[in-house]
Amino acid sequence: MKRFFSFSTSTWVRNLLGVFVVIGAAGIITGLTGNAEPHPALGDEGSMPDLGGAIGWLNSGPLNGKSLRGKVVLVDFWTYTCINSLRPLPYVKSWAAKYKEAGLAVIGVHTPEFSFEKERGNVENAVRDLNVTYPVAIDSNYRIWQAFNNEYWPAQYLIDGKGRIRYHHFGEGDYSEFEHVIQELLRENGAVGLNETTVDVHGDGVEAPPGNDVQSPETYIGYGEAHGFASPERLHRDSRSTYSPPAAPGLNQWGLGGSWNVQSESAALETAPGKVVLRFHARDLHMVIGPTKDGKPVRFRVKLNGVAPGSDCGTDSAPDGNGEVREPRLYQLIRQKGPVEDRTFEVEFLDPGVQAFSFTFG
Repeated sequence: MKRFFSFSTSTWVRNLLGVFVVIGAAGIITGLTGNAEPHPALGDEGSMPDLGGAIGWLNSGPLNGKSLRGKVVLVDFWTYTCINSLRPLPYVKSWAAKYKEAGLAVIGVHTPEFSFEKERGNVENAVRDLNVTYPVAIDSNYRIWQAFNNEYWPAQYLIDGKGRIRYHHFGEGDYSEFEHVIQELLRENGAVGLNETTVDVHGDGVEAPPGNDVQSPETYIGYGEAHGFASPERLHRDSRSTYSPPAAPGLNQWGLGGSWNVQSESAALETAPGKVVLRFHARDLHMVIGPTKDGKPVRFRVKLNGVAPGSDCGTDSAPDGNGEVREPRLYQLIRQKGPVEDRTFEVEFLDPGVQAFSFTFG
């Protein structure tokens, strides 16, 4: 689960490894790895806020409370580079298909974290590539986010047929429980003959569930949220500087090698080649990366403990470590098949202009 932040504001809470779920109007909180409490009686959290703040809609014309009245509505706040938003997607897509005829309307509200996620074309590409077919509101100005007083990615809100918010859930997990609440609201709305089993979902690639041994927090490369920087040189802001990769980084420490311009959101490689090195502990390593500002692809090569990843490569890297950045998004660079241990990751960019934003793990 991610909490909204500004790149000029400290947000230590986003680096917590524990993910929590806020359940129902009673606000009972349970750890995702613990036993979920039975959900309380459905509450009433007020009317569904206006959806008019979207700058555009995908897969649908503009929707509003009037056009949705009489349906149970699931509003899912997400952003396409957030691993926490991507892993629930198989469930949300399955619910949209399973309960459409019973009166469920699913709406994705895409509220960006990074500036490139505000661009409609990038959101369109992500929605297509992720096979999201239900309506998506492009909330690049955070108007819908603010109307819901939302603070988290992902966040799901359930609205009944009368337009009242009856339930909400923050973060990953507890999918079966959430589906039972969907069923309860549909029955309350008059649906009959519901299949009360829950969906059996197996996500692939970045949508697969996380591993059981994640000891590395989300790590930002832009100075606005950077922590754990371990290159011998001081991190310079908004200027071209040359860095040396750390010789032996500690766990969750990282560094740069080569000529980089580190800005608030990201670091841009000035001349090739250039490296980013990180010591991590997780099954999966993802990196949010973008091509050059004029859209030229950037070649890269990854290593794990100094050698090509082989069978531990991710969906966006080959066994020999090679890959290419073609659009700004989350890239899965490592998915380990064996025991999870502290390992050193290195990515070398072979062309200038790449923009490196953050690491996430699973």
